[in-house]
Amino acid sequence: MVEGDHAPFCHAPARLLNLGSKLASKYTSGVNGVHDLGGMHGFGPVERSPDPPTLVRWESIVRAIQLDTRAAGVMNVDEFRYGIERMDPVHYLSSPYFEHWLDGISRVLVEKGRITEAELEARAASLVAETEPPTAARAAFKAVPPAGFRRDVAWAPQRHVGDRVRTSTASPVGHTRMARYARGKLGTVHARHGAYVFPDSSAHGLGDDPQHLYSVRFAAAELWGESAEAGTSVYIDLWEPYLQTA
Repeated sequence: MVEGDHAPFCHAPARLLNLGSKLASKYTSGVNGVHDLGGMHGFGPVERSPDPPTLVRWESIVRAIQLDTRAAGVMNVDEFRYGIERMDPVHYLSSPYFEHWLDGISRVLVEKGRITEAELEARAASLVAETEPPTAARAAFKAVPPAGFRRDVAWAPQRHVGDRVRTSTASPVGHTRMARYARGKLGTVHARHGAYVFPDSSAHGLGDDPQHLYSVRFAAAELWGESAEAGTSVYIDLWEPYLQTA
């Protein structure tokens, strides 16, 4: 749901209008960055609402930009996520969800040469002045049919349902879906999903690099220790390179 038909970014936080200088910080992070909050304490309870989320105008536009750039093949979902992961930590913790999106999208578009930091600054200035800047002569995005993420591979999976496995303890520089709270933990393969695009490669322009994907069950106590709820389990989808034989 979208609120209002006002000028696109008239309700955006003022800090959004300084994107270029923020990107210039060139903050770099692996998954150990501030965004990897799973299992961390001190952030209070998760607030849930029974009502569907209501987006203000600027948030709906950011969402549309993300969908359009992905549909056009300008960036994939892993590049998008890695763009967000490289936000300045203080900015990340002090900004709302769709501001993360806008920051990450802008970073990737600048890196790919689709826009420049100067163009971002000019657009921000025009929004402050409530004027429309000259439209740059750029080729329109051409939609590319989505290919999905599952891939056919010639090799068999190394893990089987019921296998005991231990997750990797590696802390890679760059994007990964091996969350910090689940590293070095013992689990049991619950299901095999087939081969899927490997995010650790896809986020860095290294191609799909498909790897077999598994659902792995962990006892909550294995992840959270004595504070875990008794008798509960957590299921995490993990790619084959993240797993070792227990």
